[in-house]
Amino acid sequence: MPPKYKFTKQEIIQAALDITRTEGIHSVTARAVGAKLNSSSKVIFGLFQNMEKLQEEVIKAAHDLYQNYLKEDMAKGKYPPYKASGMAYIRFTKEEKELFKLLFMRDRSEEKIEQNLDEIKPLLQIIQKNIGLSEQDAYMFHIEMWIYVHGIATMIATSYLEWGGETISNVLTDGYMGLKERYSRKGEKNGCD
Repeated sequence: MPPKYKFTKQEIIQAALDITRTEGIHSVTARAVGAKLNSSSKVIFGLFQNMEKLQEEVIKAAHDLYQNYLKEDMAKGKYPPYKASGMAYIRFTKEEKELFKLLFMRDRSEEKIEQNLDEIKPLLQIIQKNIGLSEQDAYMFHIEMWIYVHGIATMIATSYLEWGGETISNVLTDGYMGLKERYSRKGEKNGCD
């Protein structure tokens, strides 16, 4: 008969996620999680092979939380769906700085961009429909726009910017319209004049 554990996997993941939210992933140690649960650090190793496995679960939990931000903001209808995705990304940054850093400012050299292609397909379809681009052009449009949004989010995450929602909305509209104009002229002479 397997041993009965005092805490569930989910409770341990939640404790580690809570620590990450306030102190960053580097603070998620067996001792810190044990203390958060008012228990010893041994509670983790009954359910997780090692701390790396727990940290992987924290990344998944943070990703699920971020996905909820996207779904909520896109469903609200305050902004057009594509813009809402960028606004949600930045709202997540403002409200969950350490989780944003964990998801989007860690070393991701082992990951392939293509791994996330299924996740962005609905956004590509919005771009294709709204602007009339091919899937390949919609992908490049999205990558360029995402770089723009990510730059704003990074400056917020590092406390370099303190922009309000209206400023962010205006800046995203400017970026989107500029890209839209450029993509509508595809085939014409390109340059930085």
